[in-house]
Amino acid sequence: MRKIHLLLPFVAVMLASCTGMNTSKTFVGSVRVDSTDTPDIILSKAANIVPTPRQLAAINNEFIAFVHFGPNTFTRREWGTGFEDPAIFDLHELHTDEWCSAMKDAGMTMVILTVKHHDGFCLWQTRYTKHGIMSSPYKDGKGDVLRELSESCQRYGLKLGVYLSPADLFQIESPDGIYGNLSEKTLRTIPREVEGRPFANKTTFQFTVDDYNEYFLNQLFELLTEYGPISEVWFDGAHPKRKGGQTYDYTAWRELIRTLAPDATVFGREDIRWCGNEAGATRDAEFNVITYNEDPSIMTEFYDIHGEPGAREAYLNHEKPFWLHYQPAETNTSIRSGWFYSDDDYQRVRTADDVFDIWERSVGGNSIFLLNIPPNREGRFSGRDAAVLREVGRRIRATYGEECNLLAYGKGKKALLDGRQETYCNATEDVIITLPQPVTLNRIVLREPIAKVGERVERLAADVRIDGEWREVTTGTNIGNRRILRFEAVTGDAIRIRILETRATPLLSSVEAYFYDAPEPEPAIEQQFLTDITAKEHNEKVDLSSIDNPDDNTDNSFTATLTFDLNEPRLLKGFAAQSMVSKGMISISDDGENWSDFEPFEFGNLINDPTQRLHVFHEPVKTRYIRFVMQETADGSQPDNLANVWKLF
Repeated sequence: MRKIHLLLPFVAVMLASCTGMNTSKTFVGSVRVDSTDTPDIILSKAANIVPTPRQLAAINNEFIAFVHFGPNTFTRREWGTGFEDPAIFDLHELHTDEWCSAMKDAGMTMVILTVKHHDGFCLWQTRYTKHGIMSSPYKDGKGDVLRELSESCQRYGLKLGVYLSPADLFQIESPDGIYGNLSEKTLRTIPREVEGRPFANKTTFQFTVDDYNEYFLNQLFELLTEYGPISEVWFDGAHPKRKGGQTYDYTAWRELIRTLAPDATVFGREDIRWCGNEAGATRDAEFNVITYNEDPSIMTEFYDIHGEPGAREAYLNHEKPFWLHYQPAETNTSIRSGWFYSDDDYQRVRTADDVFDIWERSVGGNSIFLLNIPPNREGRFSGRDAAVLREVGRRIRATYGEECNLLAYGKGKKALLDGRQETYCNATEDVIITLPQPVTLNRIVLREPIAKVGERVERLAADVRIDGEWREVTTGTNIGNRRILRFEAVTGDAIRIRILETRATPLLSSVEAYFYDAPEPEPAIEQQFLTDITAKEHNEKVDLSSIDNPDDNTDNSFTATLTFDLNEPRLLKGFAAQSMVSKGMISISDDGENWSDFEPFEFGNLINDPTQRLHVFHEPVKTRYIRFVMQETADGSQPDNLANVWKLF
């Protein structure tokens, strides 16, 4: 079989035999699959869908930051209640330049700020509520976190995005709250004028919406017109509580966003999708051309996608007609065990080993890596967090920097198939790259020209020629924007890429090779919990009572108790738990007979983020007996084996 040979350092000469495309018509964003389309036609359509310009910019951002900050930072909760007094946001200093410096050093390109989380507290000087930073002590109510972050982003060359939660517990819980107030839909002008606060941008919209959608649109207008370019608008579907059958008029939201920020991508809707977990887990194959029953350009609700939505079987087994749609995945997780900062003593922080591994799997797996770094109560990134970011950035540069490519050639050390989206290699035959001398490598990086023809390769293998013999070093699935193939280090003088399965003529826009010099593994910082000892030595003292009402659990509520006998009075500061128990009461006793309630606890977002949660007591307490009266689980399950996953400190 004929092979395509690229001989370094003469790749520039050989590219002529490796360029050109023989493709069908390309489709930008989406294409309809008709009832008469054959499997071959369906696969051809899927192989020729390209991202929109804003989607291409988003996936090329590759590594971006999330910042969760607000009242939860001070209450140590993950989901607020909406009842928080704005004064709880007791911020005295804000160091957004330090945030951006650490993010830039990590190799991040954009930061998304949670300008309003589910509690409804606003981190900018909005005209439309007093529930926010304007009612906090920070700068005597004149502070604006988004303004300061926007200015820092401009200084450090970072893009800016905003997370405006559609959920709003303040508007749900307040007596005059407008979320779910059953208001009539009437013609409203956006933005609504507020005396003394005119807008420099004179654009206006006319929408027939209810009170809450008007409120939301007014706030979107502020965010998209008064804080510089916004590159991403981030929505999710999380809802701690609903009221009044409230619905969202995404058609109006979309029109406003597309008009005011035409280059901004929208997460959670047609532009970018959630990866399906909050743990940094990635799929072996992440195809970004997926299926929808309707035209995504006019859809108003987008469901969470799990499994392998872009697999060949998903296309061929889908009921016709349907739509094929390019929608890149965003792999999101937090550097800490939780989305908000809690403390530096007990809250777990990912190591640089862990974050770098996620970076290689996500960025190198055809997705976007969104890492949350929550500021502390001093308005800074914790020292441990910043150190991890800078070490990850050092590893990325030391491994994947332009000068590190082992297949670079010629003056200026240009990469093989330099240009990525402009030069193509028809990989119908094996691609063999011969080196002038042996090199040691453990990473091969491939790219497809997704801006021109879309995603095509489904399965591949990579070989290295060692002492004159070819050895398969790794296999892989799809390529897309970037595929990082990882394997044990080998030394050889040639690389061979074999495309084993493809949806159309396979085209490569980049082949690169690197060596990752992994440092010694970092020891994870393990918390020492009191019950690591007591549960082992006094296991008979741990008792889980029976559930009181197992047959009446339609609202996820029940009553069960978990009691610890510490054998002697001990000073307790809090507890950590990893279970689906989301709500309960903590009781204490000196004798195990007479109990008094100490304080309630509640954990949110357990289904999407089932990681260990921390509850720090409002003040330390000394007691021999402590009891957890559990009242609710997030998923309706019955608690089990809780003695093994609840630990005191």
